[in-house]
Amino acid sequence: MCVSVLLATAVVAAPAAAQTYEEVPVWPLPATSAAGAPAPWNLGQIVAVATGADGSIHVLHRGALPIVVFAPDGTFVRAWGEGLFTNARVGGVPADARAPGASGYTATYGPAGCYACGAHAIRVDPDGNVWVVDAPGHVVYKLSPEGETLMQLGTKGVAGAGRDTLNLPTDVAFGPSGDIYVSDGYGNPRIVRFARDGRFVMEWGSRGTGPGEFGLPHGIAVAGDGRVYAVDRDNRRVQVFDADGTFLDEWTDLTGVQALIVTREQQIWAGAALRDLDGTIRAELPGGGGGHGMTVGHDGAVYIAQLSGRVQKFVRSAGE
Repeated sequence: MCVSVLLATAVVAAPAAAQTYEEVPVWPLPATSAAGAPAPWNLGQIVAVATGADGSIHVLHRGALPIVVFAPDGTFVRAWGEGLFTNARVGGVPADARAPGASGYTATYGPAGCYACGAHAIRVDPDGNVWVVDAPGHVVYKLSPEGETLMQLGTKGVAGAGRDTLNLPTDVAFGPSGDIYVSDGYGNPRIVRFARDGRFVMEWGSRGTGPGEFGLPHGIAVAGDGRVYAVDRDNRRVQVFDADGTFLDEWTDLTGVQALIVTREQQIWAGAALRDLDGTIRAELPGGGGGHGMTVGHDGAVYIAQLSGRVQKFVRSAGE
């Protein structure tokens, strides 16, 4: 649990001013019908959002052309990614059907799955490359902004816990030295660290509720000082590690937290709460709810991916 210690001194620094946010009523802007009239977007489950190097917002949904790119004001730019994701879905395993210590999740393939439902996460690295996670495909792809595959982590279609296999991975993040961190995930209770070129470096984590253990490592982010933040969704907490997996801290009793994003100012959004890197809450989005994925635009706007098929955009309240 994150604990603050107050020392009796002559001078006490004032806390940072609280920030308030409001939701943008319409985002993205409506599509346009053949007759030129506004039309609603028909998106599948929206699982993640990411900010491109040019400030564009990449929306990842489970449907045709799963990566949809918008300008920050909500204007449609393009859509791509057809055929990239597995037609399968991740579901739960009843507690009475699990072996002791086994995962509570499995994948359904074939006709009982769903179209492009392998889509789980999207991130953009500091070089502008687009990374996507295909959970039931057991792979993470590094793509150029034009969609060319530059790197693959994991072996497509092969579940495992080795150096070149993953098991239902959930998210990907990047360290200050270029290292790659994968939360692996629904099937494996571990964090895997790779070098910039994709070489396996190390892993940590096991099944459980103690420090360094996971029920489900779901979202991951890395701060500028190399600290790794991981959402342990089933245990309702965020765990904090150094770059080598040493447990440092945990934030407990969280609800609705599935995703993390570190801001340029080195604060971290954990669901609907903006925190300092020590866990101190500095702002909360109205409504208090989180989403399955999130990103922060170049102007500080916060975008939340909702599985209901919508993206929420929040901006600082007027006058701040």
